[in-house]
Amino acid sequence: MKDRILTNWTFTRALYVFMGIAVIVQSAISKQWFGIAFGGYFASMGLFAFGCAAGNCAREPQQKSNSAIQDVEFEEVKIK
Repeated sequence: MKDRILTNWTFTRALYVFMGIAVIVQSAISKQWFGIAFGGYFASMGLFAFGCAAGNCAREPQQKSNSAIQDVEFEEVKIK
């Protein structure tokens, strides 16, 4: 757990922590208790590196298949 907190810091992780803390502080000042839980969730994502803060949300581009393109035959349908 200690290694997870202290290593692999990225800009995104730090942003999650700082924005989560900002939401917690602002929610506490305005006494919006649900906002504290919301900010705590995002701050913990950054602190413990889980979810999108860990970089798991980036999608890899799909590989194009090497199969040859097949010719498609179309049939005309006439309505009576």
